[in-house]
Amino acid sequence: MMKIAIPDLVSPSYFPAEAAVELGCFAAYGVDAEIELISPVERAYEAMREGAVDIVAGSAHSALSAFPRWEGVKLLCAQSQGMYWFLIMNAALGATRGDMNAVKGRRIGAAPWVGMGLKQMLVRSGIDLERDRVTIAPTPGSLEPRVNFGLAAVRALEAGIVDGFWANGMGAAIATETGVGTLVLDARRGDGPKEAFNYTMATLATTDRLLAENRELAKIAVRAVTDAQKILIADPGRAREVGEKLFPEEAGRIEALIRRDIPFYQADLTPDFVAGMNDFARALGILDVDVPYSAVVAEGMERLW
Repeated sequence: MMKIAIPDLVSPSYFPAEAAVELGCFAAYGVDAEIELISPVERAYEAMREGAVDIVAGSAHSALSAFPRWEGVKLLCAQSQGMYWFLIMNAALGATRGDMNAVKGRRIGAAPWVGMGLKQMLVRSGIDLERDRVTIAPTPGSLEPRVNFGLAAVRALEAGIVDGFWANGMGAAIATETGVGTLVLDARRGDGPKEAFNYTMATLATTDRLLAENRELAKIAVRAVTDAQKILIADPGRAREVGEKLFPEEAGRIEALIRRDIPFYQADLTPDFVAGMNDFARALGILDVDVPYSAVVAEGMERLW
């Protein structure tokens, strides 16, 4: 049994890993895999460090929360390219696409390691979080181990607990489609500083321990996810099949989101990405050394992408 921790289940962000399990991609290689929702993402990486799960399908930079300096962990492949969170502001505020000033004096809901991406985008755009009175923090109850943050963020926005949120594509879609929120930032599609695209991405990660003990299992995980990406690219309608198993209320939305995100479904982990992510991590102070590509990405996995 392979255990895969995912920090937000109702989301397109980690959908390739979910699809790999639910569409039988792991089973095709003789591996019984299961998904476990462990939120927030730093808790998922802690579980992997302690041996409770084998793989984390989460944000790449967040591995540093449990594995300082990338010691003891490796990235295996990408689930999709680019930083994949969205800034949504309360529609009543009248914020417009790309307007960084919309956050001034506002409360933005974001999980701790997720919020780092927004903070750096704002700082690089000239926003002083203290001077401009920008609060970026989790919403009450959103950090429980089994909470899907995107859905919790929508509820917090509806209740007026926050003025905006920084979360996954499902939360963004629900907020904008229901008229509660307005899309302000989408780093993957060019909003904000250009380098923000490479701050992080949705990846698979595992431990050096697993790679040493069962490297073939890690390779199977990469093959299963790349197979799932190919299935979704060829037939995005299969996403609804997965959604109906995992979160039936949003099965229709997930199909639409997968169709939209198909251009990003590539497994590559490029040197440019790793360099950009590590620059981002050093700017935040969560990395204090220059780490080479070979210390971040598992050797030989690129042949499977």
